[in-house]
Formats: sequence, structure tokens, C-alpha cells
Amino acid sequence: MTESSLLPLETITHHILLLRGQKILLDADLAALYDVPTKRFNEQVRRNLERFPADFMFQLTEEEWAALRSQFATLKPGRGQHRKYLPYAFTEQSHPEFDRD
Repeated sequence: MTESSLLPLETITHHILLLRGQKILLDADLAALYDVPTKRFNEQVRRNLERFPADFMFQLTEEEWAALRSQFATLKPGRGQHRKYLPYAFTEQSHPEFDRD
């Protein structure tokens, strides 16, 4: 990765949330960082679930999502503007498959 392709640290840290006592990034934020639609990002996650153990990724509950949504700006009006499914959260937990020595 070249230095010009790196994102400013503020871009990432702005999206880090604390949930279940862990620092997390939501699937939509990770998708945006990779410049892909959230739907496509989640399709790839589902196709590769063996790479995402429970301590690295989990799906939010209805209550967690409602609490987070109440902290965000107001929702856009109209059909097709909102998520059908609960978002996934990705933790900062290291996964041995991705560790580099």
C-alpha cells in the first residue's frame, strides 16, 4: 500500500464505537473505507464466515441498533433508504490467520 493510498487516522477513528465493552467498526463504515456498497461487503463476509470468528465479528441486537441509531443524525425519509438487516460489528481482536510475524 502506498502512502498516497493510506487514509488519515481521523477518518477511521471517527467511526470507532464502543459496544459490549469492545471497540468496533460497523459493516457500513468498513464498506465505505473499502469503497464498496455495504450489501456487497456483507455478501463477501457471509461467503467467508470461517474467517470471522465470534470474537472478531458479531451481529448487533435490535436494542443495540436502536440505541446507536438514536445517537446518529435523523434518518432520511422514503423507501429504500434504510437497512433491512441488523448491522455487523467488527472488533479489533486479532485473528491468527491475519497475524503477520
